[in-house]
Amino acid sequence: MNSWPDTGTSAALRHKYATDLALDHDGRWLQAFADVPRHVFVPRLYTQGTDGAWQPVSWGDVGYLEAVYADAALTTQLDEHGFPTSSSSQPSLMLTMLQALDVHDGNRVFELGTGTGYNTALLSHRLGEKRVTSVDVDPGLVAAAIGRLKQAGHSPTLAAGDGALGYPRWAPYDRIIATAGLHAIPPALLEQAADGAVIVAPLGYGIVRAQVTGPGHATGRFLPTPAHFMALRSPATPPDLDAVRNEDPRASVAPHDVLGRLKFPLSLALPGYTSCTWKDDHGQVTAVGLWTADGSVATVDTTGTVRQSGPVRLWDRVEELAKTFTGDIARDDFVLTITPTRQTVTYREADCPSWHLPTLSH
Repeated sequence: MNSWPDTGTSAALRHKYATDLALDHDGRWLQAFADVPRHVFVPRLYTQGTDGAWQPVSWGDVGYLEAVYADAALTTQLDEHGFPTSSSSQPSLMLTMLQALDVHDGNRVFELGTGTGYNTALLSHRLGEKRVTSVDVDPGLVAAAIGRLKQAGHSPTLAAGDGALGYPRWAPYDRIIATAGLHAIPPALLEQAADGAVIVAPLGYGIVRAQVTGPGHATGRFLPTPAHFMALRSPATPPDLDAVRNEDPRASVAPHDVLGRLKFPLSLALPGYTSCTWKDDHGQVTAVGLWTADGSVATVDTTGTVRQSGPVRLWDRVEELAKTFTGDIARDDFVLTITPTRQTVTYREADCPSWHLPTLSH
């Protein structure tokens, strides 16, 4: 028997939430969102106050159920410094990715990034637990997810480890989905993919849907939906951006373009880059900083003053992208091509701008 706390209120909220999410979508996913209790997988969440402090919210607290059954990402784990390390993704984005996965009865699915176990439960509901395998690098998250999945009536294969290495025991997989941000599709997942397998994964600030066309080969497009997932690896330690003093000519690109219009192509041109902002007393952005793991740093303020240092001239890359993309940017104009030796994202046509994604090793 299911042992999660449930009430008429939570059941009603869950039904409305599922109905709102699944409009114009596969009815079987609607049923999964209606049947699987998200609150079992998010027994505690954290909300951030205006002072930046995180406050835990759990069963019985005012607003808990309304938060769980809202179409919003939820912070579910913090590290010792108070930085989020795990979350429950925005349900409408989860649904978009599950729809793109195009599962069919009998498909075997591998999931990179178990997290809370909620997405794993939705897959298990749709396909059956014996068809679902999920791996997460955090043993604590995996242990908690196993318990929560059992509460919800599911026992898929879960393991703690490097999800980028897949799980060869149950390969080949007909469908592969990642719920952690990647810089490229891990080669091991391609090796463990069945012929014609579909892969849905976050790359940069987008989500790619690719189909395997042969051993080590795949091709696909990015979905039009914006997205950002917690990285598979921890980001580089932020440098002292204020200490960058060597000044370059004035920028022609405003800081808000880096945070908005150019954010997606920049995540492809500079995989794994990190950014931050400075704001005035009124909350207006006054400057933006960029850095990458190789020690390259750039800052620009609203006066147009640019400072950059390190092996890569990061702001020069921003200026190049601004010349390429002068209007609105459609994510589904970007194509991913994978071969055994290279992964390339191309904008529109073969002779248009392209970027090689970082090579991954096993």
